[in-house]
Amino acid sequence: MNEQSLSYRADHTPVSERIRARLMRDGARFHANDNIASYIEPGELDALLDEVSQRMQGVLESLVIDTVSDHNSQDTARRVAKMYLQEVFGGRYTPAPSVTEFPNVSHLNELMIIGPIAVRSACSHHLCPVMGKVWIGVMPNQHSNLIGLSKYARLASWIMSRPQIQEEAVVQLAELLQEKVQPDGLAVIMEADHFCMQWRGVKDNNARMINSVMHGSFLKDPALRREFLSLIKR
Repeated sequence: MNEQSLSYRADHTPVSERIRARLMRDGARFHANDNIASYIEPGELDALLDEVSQRMQGVLESLVIDTVSDHNSQDTARRVAKMYLQEVFGGRYTPAPSVTEFPNVSHLNELMIIGPIAVRSACSHHLCPVMGKVWIGVMPNQHSNLIGLSKYARLASWIMSRPQIQEEAVVQLAELLQEKVQPDGLAVIMEADHFCMQWRGVKDNNARMINSVMHGSFLKDPALRREFLSLIKR
C-alpha cells in the first residue's frame, strides 16, 4: 500500500463515495458497462482495492466462511478484489488502450475480416462468466484509418472487461471501432456461452447466444453481408 493510498484510508469518506460524487456532479453515467477511468485520480485505485477487499471480506463472513482457520480462504477477499478491479472488470477503471492509426495510403477498399477474437466478460445480472468469440468485418475507404490487427483484440478486451450483457457489448464495440477506423462499412458478430444459464437457473450447457451489429455498407448491401457471413468460421 503506498502513501497516497494510506492518505485516503485516513479520510473517513470511502474512496468509492468520492469517485461516485464526481460522477454525479457531472451527471455522468456509471452503469456496470461504463468506463469511469477519467473520474479516478492517481492513487485511488490502490485505495479502492483496499475498500473492495474489506467489503468482500464482509461478504465471506456473511456467507459463514471461516477465513481465519481455513487456509484456502484466508486471502480470498483480496484475491477477488484484485480480480475484479484489475482483470474481470478492468475495462471500467482503465483508459482505452493506445491505438496508433495509419492513413489508408494504398486506398484499400476490399473486405477485411478479423477474428475469431476470444473475449471474456461477466453478465451484469449475476456476475457469472461470459466466454465467447468476436468476428469483425471492415470495408475501408480512402479516408479510413488503419489499425494493427492486435489492436482490434485489445479494444474488444477493453469493452468486454466489464459487467456486460452481450447485446450492449456488441453495440459498444461497433461504435468504438466505427469511431477509430471510419470505414464505409463495419460488421461485428459475437457468439458466447453464458454461465448464468449453464451454472445456475436452467443449467443448459448447450445454449449459446449469437448477435450482430451492421453499419454502413454491411447494412445496405446484402451481397457484402452474405460474403462476410460466408467467410467467417464459427
